[in-house]
Amino acid sequence: MKIMSVDLGLARTGVAVSDESGGFAFPKCVITEYNKEKLIEKIIEIAKAEKAGRIVVGLPVNMDGSRGERAETCTEIAKEIQEKGNIETVLWDERGTTITANNYLNENNVRGKKRKQTVDAVAATIILEDYLRSL
Repeated sequence: MKIMSVDLGLARTGVAVSDESGGFAFPKCVITEYNKEKLIEKIIEIAKAEKAGRIVVGLPVNMDGSRGERAETCTEIAKEIQEKGNIETVLWDERGTTITANNYLNENNVRGKKRKQTVDAVAATIILEDYLRSL
């Protein structure tokens, strides 16, 4: 079963998808959307096109383990994706993924506009890799 992950952002949302075996995660795209309802529709469209059986939604937990406003928003969006798309969603702790994604991009000398367009998809890939390892 393919699994998809999303790294929800205020302006950009990164998307990654696994292979059928769940052994590898690949960056898919970055969705630029400010409207929550349109964002949810786009996520569901991609999941259906990829034939994803599950969507892992990054949960931005604070470093002390508490959940802030952004975590609550991500929880609501995950619930709406599951209800509207009829696709199982799982919340996954994403602490440190954006920092790790930026480190990967630094190591590969990705800068400027390309970096801005890539970092969210790389973060989604890291979220998915962490989730797949846990299985």
